[in-house]
Amino acid sequence: MSQVIEVRWHGRGGQGAKTGSAILAEVLFEAGKHTQSFPEYGAERQGAPMKAFNRVGDEPIRDRSGVLTPDVVVLIDP
Repeated sequence: MSQVIEVRWHGRGGQGAKTGSAILAEVLFEAGKHTQSFPEYGAERQGAPMKAFNRVGDEPIRDRSGVLTPDVVVLIDP
């Protein structure tokens, strides 16, 4: 079983955390990795706190749960 690297992004709606997560996943996918990218937010408006997540591995990633213990945390709005 290969190691999966998990990333959690913190930001506010409209700051680019969701987009950054999607771009990271696309770049790593193009580099031959298996990736996931997904946001977590409710019916918030622009400026409300939100999170986005990535998983990256060498093999297909079957875990669809939230990222609870990330290897990397990206703070867009500390």
